[in-house]
Amino acid sequence: MEKRNDGGWSPYLAGALSGLVSVLSVWIAGQFIGVSTTFVRTTGMIEKILDPGRVAQMEYFIKTVPKIDWQWVFVAGIFIGSLIASTTSGSFRWTALPDMWEARFGISRMKRSLVAFAGGTVGMFGARLADG
Repeated sequence: MEKRNDGGWSPYLAGALSGLVSVLSVWIAGQFIGVSTTFVRTTGMIEKILDPGRVAQMEYFIKTVPKIDWQWVFVAGIFIGSLIASTTSGSFRWTALPDMWEARFGISRMKRSLVAFAGGTVGMFGARLADG
């Protein structure tokens, strides 16, 4: 991988490789890449363990059975690939939220966490609303 001066990977190369993965996904698997469905299915799998009868009655899970499929493995690969990328570039750090959030939202970790959670919730809602 091409590296930038600050140790991170080139965003142009990473973007090009992401685009290539997207094209290959459609060409080989006939599927567009996406992750929001995987989060819903994972929730269904967890809920199925806790209360199997309830999941069996839910309309969404009747037509889309919660299971580990290619998309679930793809999401796991995103995590593993990100871990490898950050480790090899030397940019890996254990942190709850980026430092730049402190400049924008203040020193309160709770406030920054709530803003991050709200943003993730809005993003996930939008993705699910768009059937993504």
